[in-house]
Amino acid sequence: MSRDSIRDARYRLSRETGTVTKDWGGRLPVALIYPNSYYVGMSNLGIHVIYSLLNGYRNVVCERVFLEENLKASPVIPLSLESQRPLPDFAVLAFSVTYELDYFNVIRVLKASGLPLYAADRDESHPLIIAGGPCITANPMPLSPFFDCLCIGEAEAILPGMLPVLEESIGGKRDELLKTLATLPGVYVPQINSSTPTARQWVKNIDDFPAHSTILTPDTELGSLYLIEAERGCNHGCRFCLVSTAFSPARFRSVDSLLKQAEEGLKIRKRIGLVGPAVSDHPQFEKLLAGLQRIGAEIAVSSLRVKPLPDKALREITKGKARTIALAPEAGSQRLRQLIKKGISEEDILEAMYRVAGHGIKQLKLYFMIGLPTETDDDIEELVDLTLRCKAILDKKQAGCRITLSIAPFVPKAGTPFQWLAMEKLSVLNRRVSMLKKRLSPEGVKIKAESPAWSRVQGVLARGDARLAEALAEIDEVSLSGWQKAMDKCGLDADFYLDRRLDTSDELPWSVIDLGIKPGNLELELNKAFKVTSG
Repeated sequence: MSRDSIRDARYRLSRETGTVTKDWGGRLPVALIYPNSYYVGMSNLGIHVIYSLLNGYRNVVCERVFLEENLKASPVIPLSLESQRPLPDFAVLAFSVTYELDYFNVIRVLKASGLPLYAADRDESHPLIIAGGPCITANPMPLSPFFDCLCIGEAEAILPGMLPVLEESIGGKRDELLKTLATLPGVYVPQINSSTPTARQWVKNIDDFPAHSTILTPDTELGSLYLIEAERGCNHGCRFCLVSTAFSPARFRSVDSLLKQAEEGLKIRKRIGLVGPAVSDHPQFEKLLAGLQRIGAEIAVSSLRVKPLPDKALREITKGKARTIALAPEAGSQRLRQLIKKGISEEDILEAMYRVAGHGIKQLKLYFMIGLPTETDDDIEELVDLTLRCKAILDKKQAGCRITLSIAPFVPKAGTPFQWLAMEKLSVLNRRVSMLKKRLSPEGVKIKAESPAWSRVQGVLARGDARLAEALAEIDEVSLSGWQKAMDKCGLDADFYLDRRLDTSDELPWSVIDLGIKPGNLELELNKAFKVTSG
């Protein structure tokens, strides 16, 4: 056991507010594992929510585990933060998986723990290893051979049924425990064949489950904010987006509940960060902002829609000392915005620029995708033209406002209307990133582009099957070349997963999951998309 790891854990704890420590005696010990760094993981509100939820049970003790830098360099045994215990000491290891590229880190944590990697090789002498999160809910198959069970949906809806089973049966025969878990709503057990897909679980009234920062630390990206979830899900139904299916229906917290949480947060931080995929869609958004101003909060908002973007909302946000606004047009041409069902026009985008320019915003982030279905170089030229028109408005109305374009390649996601579509070739994606940099960088527009090569890896994992587990297990070096070597060794071809359009009549690997959206409805949306472009 590394003295450095123990020292580092204790240093992090010394800088935290709100840490929960419990005696292990008579309690079910659960390791909550975020397969990335502490810096990244502690900015994830979901980790705070699950940590608080689990520790809210008298008979449960939950401690956090992260993938730290020293673990990336050598196979140091990962330790829990609170008590610095190794993973085999816990009864349950619970992974929260948010991004497909963190699958590599899941494997690294399991290997470094010394536990058998595959679920089939573990028994009741080993911890029960489970996982949840957006990736797991959409398509658990690439990771399924490593986990005893996978949680499909929201933790608040699943854990109340799961924890009593674990408390009662965790020390018994593993196969009997798995059979019992497989009967629970929202629990997928890969080792047990079922003719019925596992149905996604969700809570109807999110006011029943407050979701806010539990632990405050300066050692994370959003350390100056007290985060509060304002809403969950999205009603807009963009055809590329998983949120509209995996987190449906859209649910909003009451203003009273949000202000009550904010009042508690202001005892620790001056700034309140409102979190959600479409925070400005809250039906009482302006009332909420006014209430936050009234109690003295500085405000940050994770997401605003281009339309509507009311002046009053911008005014309240900037009163709270926010100087950065992020908007997501997603596509540069109207044709592509219609194809993805974005629901905004160029006029809406330009009108939003006039509004932003009038409120002292110093930094504007615009999110776009490249490689969308049917995209051509002409669409990229329209993206360039649109960006320059936005910049011209800002330059005229307000000097010194910087524009940053965040560029991400389109990745077909399981559970969306575009799940059947191919992903754009790497050479095309690279060329289009180069086009944008060449045209916009000289104009003072900053381009931040996700790696097209790694986005293609993400695409394989997002739309993959259980055979990919072998490649994940084989990888020795987390690099593009290491991934390619592992795929080659296992006789797998990335192009098979990415470069072909799937037939809508095919049985998909993730058909073991029922997201609550009929495949026929997804197919209907897919057909509507291409009727738009052909019409």
